[in-house]
Amino acid sequence: MPGPLQADNRNVILIIGDGFDDQHVTMGRNYLVGMSGKLGLDRLPFRASVQIETLSTSGDPLYVADSANTATSLATGGITNIGRIATDIHDEDLPTIAERALQKRFRVGLVTTSSLTDATPASFLAHVSARSCEGPEEVLGSTYYGIAQPACLSDARDNGGPGSIIEQLLDSGAQILLGGGTKFLKQTTIDGDSVRDMAVSRGYQVLDRNTNLDNVASEQPLIGTFDDETLEVRWRGTDARVGEPTETSWLHHLSDYLGDTEEPEPMHCEANPDYEGTPSLASMTRLALRHLSADNDRGFFLMIESASIDKESHKRNPCGSIGEIEQLEEALSLSLGFAAEQGNTAVIVTADHAQAAQILPEPSLYAHYPIPIYSPGLTARIITPEGGIMRINYATNNGFSEEHTGANVPLFANKVAGRWLKPFLRQREVHDAMSAFLFEELTVSETTAPEPQ
Repeated sequence: MPGPLQADNRNVILIIGDGFDDQHVTMGRNYLVGMSGKLGLDRLPFRASVQIETLSTSGDPLYVADSANTATSLATGGITNIGRIATDIHDEDLPTIAERALQKRFRVGLVTTSSLTDATPASFLAHVSARSCEGPEEVLGSTYYGIAQPACLSDARDNGGPGSIIEQLLDSGAQILLGGGTKFLKQTTIDGDSVRDMAVSRGYQVLDRNTNLDNVASEQPLIGTFDDETLEVRWRGTDARVGEPTETSWLHHLSDYLGDTEEPEPMHCEANPDYEGTPSLASMTRLALRHLSADNDRGFFLMIESASIDKESHKRNPCGSIGEIEQLEEALSLSLGFAAEQGNTAVIVTADHAQAAQILPEPSLYAHYPIPIYSPGLTARIITPEGGIMRINYATNNGFSEEHTGANVPLFANKVAGRWLKPFLRQREVHDAMSAFLFEELTVSETTAPEPQ
């Protein structure tokens, strides 16, 4: 049980790897440091398993989540259904840890490789009934791949509501908003001004791809958008290859027991040329830490998201996911360095939900059987820097995008945070532990810290 809290400033750095389940942790470890190596997060002294909780619209349990309801659990301690942003299944707003921090004079920052309006960052500072309501246009209804998306009519400023996600972020009072989402700054609000103009009127300095983040020195709050929506990823497969099907001979179409198969050729991970000019997660994190901590005797809450671990797994692109894991590691290193210098800083790394990638035997255990046995999914065979081949398989469906899976996710923490955590947690209890650490100091003269719930 933690002892009495000190009355000095306290900081929480929550690093979310979207879709960063144990399969992806292992993929990253195998590729980045080798099978017997250790990632930076492996060196953290506390480790836990986190159970994901999701409800249907009628309140029944669901066993596979999305980023909106899981980020809502981390941000609010509540359980809700898929697609909701910090609202419960009855569409009531759930107060978030970031909002409470701002109310208690802490500074708040969101840093992400997704759009700032995407589900994970949005859940910490916005409240809408559907994650698709990202901008003033989308809040009134939109389409995605030709499929109509929910509108959030009661949330729209047109109807007296607080506005779309981007508008709520700008009205939140957060000091740091860094990620993608230029598309939404270009949209027009009900006032006839652009969202970018709205940001300036709220006192934000607006950063873009031409900004040298290391040279930003401003007392103004900062919003930076560095791509239309999600930022480009650092790596891709050879010649942009992703998971591919196993090819079968014509005889196999006559019988499952006949014919031959040909596996996809092994590939390397290579630099993604589209990434050029994209700020790294580390550079955004460095700016956020510098800005949030300057002349701050209170403390801050900072959420950092490596978003495309998940997004590239949807695309069956393991190299894209691994490059994002490397970015998470770099942001973690900066965060731990800050915590070592500053003290009283809780650093937590976790995931919102599990994803589709699986590491399978290479070659298959049944490769030499006299009948063709192969994965029905799509496969990428990655040549690792240590000379092995890591077979990554995607097999949740046969459509254009892989689906999430329902496993629990890992959590890693430094010693400061670990004192407030347990080896097994429900996701909402991660929120509760962060809240207890951050806010209990307000009554330091009257109480000691409670045992985490």
